[in-house]
Amino acid sequence: MSNRIHPTAVIGPEVTLGEDNVVGPFCVLQGRVTLGDGNYLASHVVVGGAAEVRGHDMTASWEEPFDGNPVVIGSRNVLKEMVTVSGGWAHETSLGDDGFLMSKAHVNHDCRLGDEVTLSAMVVAAGHVTIGDGANLGLGTVVHQRLTVPEGSMIGMQSAVTRELPPFVVSMGVPARPARLNTYRLDRLGVPAEQHAPLAAVVLEGSRDTSGLQEPLRAPVEAWLERTSG
Repeated sequence: MSNRIHPTAVIGPEVTLGEDNVVGPFCVLQGRVTLGDGNYLASHVVVGGAAEVRGHDMTASWEEPFDGNPVVIGSRNVLKEMVTVSGGWAHETSLGDDGFLMSKAHVNHDCRLGDEVTLSAMVVAAGHVTIGDGANLGLGTVVHQRLTVPEGSMIGMQSAVTRELPPFVVSMGVPARPARLNTYRLDRLGVPAEQHAPLAAVVLEGSRDTSGLQEPLRAPVEAWLERTSG
């Protein structure tokens, strides 16, 4: 199927679109942007262009070539009204597949979002943030630069993520702190109930013994332990 692009949308000369995308009124896709298939961009979505970094060369990348890093977006994502995704600075900014970004969410330069990520309204991810597969960030959450919101995380609304948090856990507060296992995500992944106790022992109770964990839990938990080992 062909793409459906509203006549008021601005599509820059270095934008590459897959198939079956919907680009709504007054959207701007600028700079080096690659969009996969089946994405839905509601009105006033802005993707690409210069990173939000002081001293970066600002150009009219909606109509002329852009000397900067790109935005790469996968397939079947929903970007609701006024979502903004900045172009890369040190490397590309990327979104995986099947994401849902609600109104006014902002993804800053060099962020990497995995698959099935949900950003509620007015979530802000600062530069160089990584958000793992299946993470769900509640209304108004802010994430400090260069942190990882790991796979299977749920972050409560209006939380401030200022340190590395464990995977498969519900965290909340200012600053955000781990509270309990994200059993909703564990159920979605088909993790059996007998895996909950050994998981909680590591991510909530301080154990570093991952020998009792099966996939898909072990690799994300061990990656978190490595990030926080210092």
